[in-house]
Amino acid sequence: MQKTLLLVVSVLIIYSCKDGKSDKRLLVDSTGIVNEVSVVLDNESWKGRVGEAIRDVLAAPVYGLPQDEPLFNINQIPTNVFSGFLTNNRTILKIEMGREPATQFLNNVYAQPQKVIVVSGKTKDEVITQLKENGDRIIEVFKKMEVNEKQRLIRKSLYNSTFIKEKIRVDIKFPTAYRVAKDTSNFFWIRKDVTTGTLNLMVYELPYENIQRNDSIINQIISIRDSIGKAYIEGPTEGTYMSTENAYTPFQTETILDNKPAIETKGMWEVKKAFMAGPYINYAIEDKINNRWVIAEGFAFAPSVEKRDYMFELEAIIKSIKIK
Repeated sequence: MQKTLLLVVSVLIIYSCKDGKSDKRLLVDSTGIVNEVSVVLDNESWKGRVGEAIRDVLAAPVYGLPQDEPLFNINQIPTNVFSGFLTNNRTILKIEMGREPATQFLNNVYAQPQKVIVVSGKTKDEVITQLKENGDRIIEVFKKMEVNEKQRLIRKSLYNSTFIKEKIRVDIKFPTAYRVAKDTSNFFWIRKDVTTGTLNLMVYELPYENIQRNDSIINQIISIRDSIGKAYIEGPTEGTYMSTENAYTPFQTETILDNKPAIETKGMWEVKKAFMAGPYINYAIEDKINNRWVIAEGFAFAPSVEKRDYMFELEAIIKSIKIK
């Protein structure tokens, strides 16, 4: 009797799984280098107009760098060999010809965590139209995935940053490879040595009235970062200090950080009276609850090498901010 009851229960469990009520697939961990996207497309199309349209989206130059560098590195995989471990990449763009035009954003299709974007069309022109119309969203989805991955790697070896949280109620996660260069009551300069220079983070707070939301807001932010640079970021010799390079037009956009409105500014910095320069990314976070602005900026000094991944690391660190 007990054996019969056990058999009935087992059958019911199996059927409930088949009905989808308990269908939880065991997916492998996704793999891939940060900022590398796998593109599944046949070789002929990759060399033609469809491949060019994909490169226009994924390999567009990153704004705010002194030389052109692509948003993502692209690993093209012919459709007929896309199987096995090749399906485990964290970010995949798959082109499907001969289907109704559409762009699908899928999660964890072959591995986890994973973003698979399927762009389809009956003709090449329809696929190209889908890529153009959804290019910004494709970039946004892949970039968010890569920021999350970079933050996951950073969390493996975290610096104890409670001193920042205790002083200005800002929690920011950065790795132990960084060191504290300046620590005051409301300003922090954090640095990491790299092969040819340094990566730098600044975190500080300002009274809410110091930045007014009007047509001159970008000039206000530049003026503030110049005053901070002169006060805190000294150059290699006496009388030298960091400032904004006026010859490079800053890029500015609205975004959200820690569920708060923020102004993102990208541009180039230089050291007055010294041959030092590089890119920066600045976030002014509107903290209305605490009647202030929280400013977080990353800047890199790394002459003669590519800087995309350096700036991406700084951006990922800043986007870990939680305001208490």
